Amino acid sequence: MLAQLAIRDIVLIDRLDLSFEAGLSVLTGETGAGKSILLDAFALALGGRGDGGLVRAGAAQGQVSAAFDLPADHAARRLAREQGLDVEGDLILRRVQMADGRTRAFVNDATVSVQTLRALGAALVEIHGQHADRALVDASAHRALLDAYGGLGAQAGGVAAAFRRWRALEAEQAEEAARVAKARAEADYLRHAHEELTTLAPEAGEEDALAARRTAMQQAEKVAGDLREAHEELSGEGSPISGLAATLRGLERRRPQAPELIEPPSRALDAALDALEAARQALEDALEAADFDPAELERVEERLFALRGASRKYSAPVDSLPALAERYGADLAALDAGEARLAQLGRDVIAARAAYDTAAGALSVARAKTAKALDAAVMKELAPLKLERARFMTMIATDAAQPAAEGVDRVEFWVETNPGSRPGPMMKIASGGELARFMLALKVALAERGSAPTLVFDEIDTGVGGAVADAIGHRLKRLAGGVQVLAVTHAPQVAARADAHLRISKSEAPGAKPAPRAALATRVEPLAEPARREEIARMLAGATITDEARAAAGRLIEGAK
Repeated sequence: MLAQLAIRDIVLIDRLDLSFEAGLSVLTGETGAGKSILLDAFALALGGRGDGGLVRAGAAQGQVSAAFDLPADHAARRLAREQGLDVEGDLILRRVQMADGRTRAFVNDATVSVQTLRALGAALVEIHGQHADRALVDASAHRALLDAYGGLGAQAGGVAAAFRRWRALEAEQAEEAARVAKARAEADYLRHAHEELTTLAPEAGEEDALAARRTAMQQAEKVAGDLREAHEELSGEGSPISGLAATLRGLERRRPQAPELIEPPSRALDAALDALEAARQALEDALEAADFDPAELERVEERLFALRGASRKYSAPVDSLPALAERYGADLAALDAGEARLAQLGRDVIAARAAYDTAAGALSVARAKTAKALDAAVMKELAPLKLERARFMTMIATDAAQPAAEGVDRVEFWVETNPGSRPGPMMKIASGGELARFMLALKVALAERGSAPTLVFDEIDTGVGGAVADAIGHRLKRLAGGVQVLAVTHAPQVAARADAHLRISKSEAPGAKPAPRAALATRVEPLAEPARREEIARMLAGATITDEARAAAGRLIEGAK
């Protein structure tokens, strides 16, 4: 509830500090005393439209602070937490209005946007008056009010969850469809590339091995002739081996005759023959190694050409071709999986839409039933408020082709002010006084199920008196049993039922110049007995308060108890 309201330099208010309690508080005073200014200042703190004209003459800026005492789980605290604000202790909304039209907004001394201040203000206070622009309950909130009245919050939450799931699956389906479409566009290329690389079957390091083998074969071709000539010299008819062997045999036959002379040359010739034989064998080995099939060289060169051609075609090093082939294979597998996933998502979307339709349909049925109960509850309140010939109706337009998180229903409160007249939206059809009384009847019917913690009623008793004013007071008192109610009133019957009574007046500001040029300031004074009885007597009698008026005021107060 609203705990404190502090106003500085707003129009006629120079400095004002007010405290409020639970229950029904009334603000009374003569016309022009500043009741509307007080509400305008309060609305400014709640995120209302700023205006440099609100700043008191001669001041550079004005400001309004409203402190609220709330339970820990109140929606306004949750909203503040979502904005990263400190919500310990009282929730304090403050608005600074500059004379040049600029404004600044604060919540618990943290700077916030006006939009955030307005959202918090809407969760904390509803202001109802004779003018539509003062009513914070507009057609966009009627559906939520109906749900609150019927206790349909959990059911509506289920519909919202079903809607979010359906829409999330639709979004996922669209993304998957885009991926699959892109893959389909590349599928022919992927299949061709994968088939070509799979057929080619490149291996890591293959290019280097083939290049080395080709170089070896090309070099062997160049030296093969020289190797054959050398081998012919050692193995052919002109080979020195046979002659040296014959010479060695001749010397060996002479060894017994002169061993000391024959032994050294024999050993040398034997070593020479061994060396020549080793050279011959090496030449044979070299010739064998150099002996290759020209077709093999052709095959090697063709393989290198194919590998390097694929490298150029796919803009990848030869050694990367095996990995590229695997990637293309994975992409094709992903395409197949994507097709299957897309088909599954299609089934999931259909199922989610069916679940939403079922939940939204059940909610529509519940809303229709709740609407009848709400209409009956509001109608019960209309006759005492002098609207006995009027009719209140909750209009529900259901369109399954326009699904939303809130369901498929558009809800708006309509009224018929007189039999035979054309019914229409309450905010358009009802006159100022009628609108205020319709809103009061609606709020009484809703009680605590669809209300901000603080309700403000601005002169909803204008133009009525007697029994109607008493009925208004009675209903405000009933409302105050569940929420805090502030009422600006001219009706003594309403004021008599108050738990707290504040009188608004104008007086000379401190330090003002002597009359008639004296600056005036709005003052608010809490009233206790007998001042409260005197104020109600003034409301009954006007400028001249009589004993009869005082007696009547006493009877009203006693009767209200």
